[in-house]
Amino acid sequence: MDNNCHLTIEALAPLIRSKKLSPVELTRFLLNRISRLQPAINAYITVTADLAMTQARRAEQEIAKGRYRGALHGIPISLKDLFCTRGTRTTAGSQILKRFVPKENAAIVNRLLECGCILLGKTNLHEFAFGATNINPHYGPVHNPWDTRRISGGSSGGSAASVVTAQALASFGTDTGGSIRIPSAACGCVGLKPTYGRVPMSGVIPLAESLDHAGPLSRCVMDAALLLDAIAEPRLWNSDPVRSSAEIRRGAKSLRIGIPRQYFFDRIQPGVRKIVLASIQIFEQLGARVMELKLPGMDETEELAAEITGDEASVYHDKWLKRRPQDYGDDVRLRLLQSGNATAANYICAQKRRLAYTERFTAALEKVDALLSPTLPIAAPRIGQEEIRIGSRVESVRLALLRLTRPGNLTGLPAVSVPCGFLPGGLPVGLQLMGRRFEETTLLRIAHAYEQATPWHLAFPEEDRVASAT
Repeated sequence: MDNNCHLTIEALAPLIRSKKLSPVELTRFLLNRISRLQPAINAYITVTADLAMTQARRAEQEIAKGRYRGALHGIPISLKDLFCTRGTRTTAGSQILKRFVPKENAAIVNRLLECGCILLGKTNLHEFAFGATNINPHYGPVHNPWDTRRISGGSSGGSAASVVTAQALASFGTDTGGSIRIPSAACGCVGLKPTYGRVPMSGVIPLAESLDHAGPLSRCVMDAALLLDAIAEPRLWNSDPVRSSAEIRRGAKSLRIGIPRQYFFDRIQPGVRKIVLASIQIFEQLGARVMELKLPGMDETEELAAEITGDEASVYHDKWLKRRPQDYGDDVRLRLLQSGNATAANYICAQKRRLAYTERFTAALEKVDALLSPTLPIAAPRIGQEEIRIGSRVESVRLALLRLTRPGNLTGLPAVSVPCGFLPGGLPVGLQLMGRRFEETTLLRIAHAYEQATPWHLAFPEEDRVASAT
């Protein structure tokens, strides 16, 4: 376990199964890392050390008696603090829910526990998941492991940081406008947003229910596939059953990859553009067929996604916003107040426009198996930075972070971010792949082929350097 890059579920599960590695030993090792790195990274809101050790001892006993449940048995993970956990507080990164202790688990949590996962704790997030920086006024910002002066991205920033620094073997986050993919790209791990409806959302505190997704953040694509297999609905709306982890090793040969240069490659930092374009050559070398596609009208998705998110969030928060406005952070309170005047007619019109964008994506994906783009147009900004210049244009950091990921939520199509290189300053860059509805297996197959052909999934920040940043 001394080699940080080998701390994957794929590598460790066989050792646990063969009893060469104890879940107790592994859990204790990760809890020690949390204790050491929490001051520098601030990935967690609540650490469940006693619970984790109890679950680890139970897993060890079960495995010793020959009752091995599968690849996730004895695997310690973290959860974004939006997932309800019975007997453990679920704050949503807010003051509103700082004492909320659920009586039931979220459906995803129950499935993970049934697989034998071990819960290390609940991770830090942007308050109520309503933001992309993970600067939280109540629990502090999550710091980027590659440069602790910079943001982790959000809203699932604590989840990404916990994975990248080996404070958990994997995590689960939520994604309403990019909140799994943004921190995955900014911190340098894999982040999967499954098809809308593929993963049950009951027991997850919502932001905007028609856009909310939940999915895994992991250290490699195979781990994401294993985690998806554990939580996904096996059959839904005539979709194929998920068998991702058994099928993704088939490579990318003959698969068709579309490059939507319009919008998705506009206003990109030159270093990010260079790295992502280089990834296209890798796919060509792997035997994939690469072609350019047009997706007109994408500029309007920014405003549309913001409108739907705000409308739905303001309904959920209406009671608290009237009674306890002072308990919200300034940025989230302002966003909720600005969204509070929506009419039913405007909301219905927004949903109709959303359907039109979905149809364009669906039509484009009839020609290809996946769309390729940068996950983020920029590297992780500094904590507190509000604006960023790309070429001659200045835009808000928040809008820049969300610009390329929001279409995946509007359409509900699956999307994954994988590491694809580092900028000269040492910050990671993410590559985004978007696929057809319920075809996560194909999407992960493409991502896995790229990952195995490149070294980026083996690069993780050194513990001593991270810890010394306090």
